[in-house]
Amino acid sequence: MSIAFGMAIYFMLWWIILFAILPFGLRRTQEEAGEVVPGSEPSAPDRPHFSRVIILTTVVTTVVFAAYLGLRSSGYGLDDIPFLNPPAGSYSHPSN
Repeated sequence: MSIAFGMAIYFMLWWIILFAILPFGLRRTQEEAGEVVPGSEPSAPDRPHFSRVIILTTVVTTVVFAAYLGLRSSGYGLDDIPFLNPPAGSYSHPSN
């Protein structure tokens, strides 16, 4: 795997995991807190803690990417998963 390909996979994983982690830890909205910042949406989070979210996203992505690299270097692939390989004649066309 080239460096550019590895960086692209890591970047895609990072964004997917960011949007998966983003809603966790939000307690209340600005409207519920009673302190709506002028120019913002009342349903915006009161205290979003973006630095914590970014650090957690980076840690989780690094673990997932390391697992991906480990599986890729081990030689296993989709062909090694038994339930993904259909039986030999199951999808063939019926003979006329």
